[in-house]
Amino acid sequence: MLAFSSTIKPKIFSIKSAQDFNEIALEIFHYQAKKNKVYNNFLNLINCEIEKVDSVETIPFLPIQLFKSHDVIIEDLVPTKVFKSSGTTDTGRSCHLVADLSIYEDSFIKGFSHFYEDIKDYVVLALLPSYLEQGESSLVYMVDHLIKRSNHEESGYCLNKLEETAAQLEELSKQNKKVLLIGVSYALLDLIEFKNFKLGEQFVVMETGGMKGRREELTKEDLHSKLMKGFGVSNIHSEYGMTELLSQAYSTGEAIFKTPPWMKVLIRDINDPLAFQTKNKSGGINVIDLANLNSCSFIATQDLGRINKEEGSFSILGRFDNSDVRGCNLLIMD
Repeated sequence: MLAFSSTIKPKIFSIKSAQDFNEIALEIFHYQAKKNKVYNNFLNLINCEIEKVDSVETIPFLPIQLFKSHDVIIEDLVPTKVFKSSGTTDTGRSCHLVADLSIYEDSFIKGFSHFYEDIKDYVVLALLPSYLEQGESSLVYMVDHLIKRSNHEESGYCLNKLEETAAQLEELSKQNKKVLLIGVSYALLDLIEFKNFKLGEQFVVMETGGMKGRREELTKEDLHSKLMKGFGVSNIHSEYGMTELLSQAYSTGEAIFKTPPWMKVLIRDINDPLAFQTKNKSGGINVIDLANLNSCSFIATQDLGRINKEEGSFSILGRFDNSDVRGCNLLIMD
């Protein structure tokens, strides 16, 4: 297993074309289909003939709920880190067993620089109180490393100190420094309710989603409108990631997301989880994340989305409620 991982890892972050992606995705599928017990059991339950899967479009996607009830990891590998989703009890939290943290680190560092510039060019400020309180967050792990790599002494966490944070933002704005302000939605709203800003376009204000029960949920349009006005910027950026993935998609405005070359989003039919929708039709979001080399790279999420006309872009429309999920009988596994 380690030999396969060491051979395929350099290929993942060197993808140059759709053909490269498809070839590597199929190679990883056949590896995981045999070596990941949970994925193998799922494929058997849906009567998938593994050897006949010869295109990305015919790869079955593992329901994301299984990360709450099963150890989704390649057999015989020992996790060096376990990331957990937010929640109040361990029984309701997804767990991602990560065997090689260097893959995650390569993914988020290369992913950020793919859409932006080197993180060393930015002061990184983080407003993530609920994630820090919860612990074991993959987002906090990523932000920790971005802060350390930013090479600016001003970088760090803003820990519910609104007056200090506001003063720091205004000072950085006066100095015309490039800043990444990344935060959970409710914390960003708390900040602009304390004070309105005119930060300017050298600031990247990035929301990671989620009110975490602290505020009433808003549509993306309403949230971004409030944040643009409150921070004095023309666009709100967004990050789309989750505990079960080791890669992130980014939006540089209007909640239109794009993926790095080793990640791809497809939209499944909500009535037939093995069929895919065409552009501009909504459905369930399926993610291929090749950085999930040692767990499962093919995840059927509980998010609703749409592939847009613009090549390689997608939008997030919301989440399924339990009544919308089809094929749940497939989730009962030993």
